[in-house]
Amino acid sequence: MQKNMWPDFSKRSYTLELLDNDNIPRDHLWTNLHELDIINRQLGGHRATLRALEKLTWDTSKTYTVLDIGCGGGDTLRAVARWASKRGLTFELTGVDLKNDCVQYATEHCSLYPNISIRQNDYRDVVSGHSNFDVVITSLFCHHLRDEEVVDLLTWCTRYARKATIVNDLHRHRLAYYSIRILTQLFSNSYLVKNDAPLSVLRGFTRNDLENILQRVPSSAKMIFWSWAFRWILIIKNNSVA
Repeated sequence: MQKNMWPDFSKRSYTLELLDNDNIPRDHLWTNLHELDIINRQLGGHRATLRALEKLTWDTSKTYTVLDIGCGGGDTLRAVARWASKRGLTFELTGVDLKNDCVQYATEHCSLYPNISIRQNDYRDVVSGHSNFDVVITSLFCHHLRDEEVVDLLTWCTRYARKATIVNDLHRHRLAYYSIRILTQLFSNSYLVKNDAPLSVLRGFTRNDLENILQRVPSSAKMIFWSWAFRWILIIKNNSVA
């Protein structure tokens, strides 16, 4: 978090979030994951991802495999599973995260969803041979990465997502920053959320940032749209098949 100065919204911050540190006490991390789930449900974070899914075509006679990179507590996986079930779609969902405590939390909180599995892996290690996924989703993960790492991630996704890649991440904007800062100071019980939520906005993206990144990603079918609350959604369709 920047101290003793006004935030600079002109470029992405690369100040590390507390969540990026190792050895966060498990109970502190789990409180953070619980509150992030509430924020995503109440402020429209999950709805933004579901809006992107609605822009793709689906066949109820098929089974689709979905990978969620940086799945955290598994809240996006659960939202997608419910969305698919209501539409008569068969989704087999896999979440991947590097933090063991996140994997344990997600495994416990996704236990009522037999079509969700959680793995502790680097995303680059979840594919073997020709085993691809139909859709790759990443929500609130890219802002933890530098631009070069986002390009590498999305390039990997174009290689291993047969149908499409969906990115849901934060819009770097003054109103988003000050709103989430006030809300978390008033209502959060997590020092991780209080520190990281506004910092996440400063690490977020403008449309120009994303357009520059996408220019370096090898796909011709790309879409960017804005969604409440201050989210950018990217859809990268592979070979225009989605």
